[in-house]
Amino acid sequence: MGVAGCGKSSLGQRCAEALGIPLLEGDDFHSPININKMRSGTPLDDADREAWLDLLAQQLQQHPGGVVLTCSALRQRYRNQLREAVPGLRFVFLDLTPEQARERVAARAEHLFPVSLVASQFATLEDPSQEPGVLRLDASRPLDVLLPEVVAWAHKAVAANPLEV
Repeated sequence: MGVAGCGKSSLGQRCAEALGIPLLEGDDFHSPININKMRSGTPLDDADREAWLDLLAQQLQQHPGGVVLTCSALRQRYRNQLREAVPGLRFVFLDLTPEQARERVAARAEHLFPVSLVASQFATLEDPSQEPGVLRLDASRPLDVLLPEVVAWAHKAVAANPLEV
């Protein structure tokens, strides 16, 4: 989880492969209306995200053996909504600066999310670092460094709570 450009998709794909579980790309579940809003440079609000989060929660529940979900989950209440659907759900928070996010988003010309929306992501973000089940990582570090940290954390968490996959 984290703001646009933090590396959710890249790290999520590698984590899913390393853990041998499916990957769900959160952006794939946005409604056409939400996608058009973002492409036009209009930030999503809580009402826009409500049905999207409901759908993500359903998707999580359909994978009792575990799944990697890439999702911004910017507010605590969004994360809590997902936690209610799947008790024991854990989050990897990929943290980076607004400048880093703008630079990364600008480099993704084909992506639905324009640079103009990066500031709105940071305005919405509620730092999850003090919440249970959250691993905060510096998103500016290379994927080859982040991946083993996430995999080791995930394995340790599952070993401590085998019923919480």
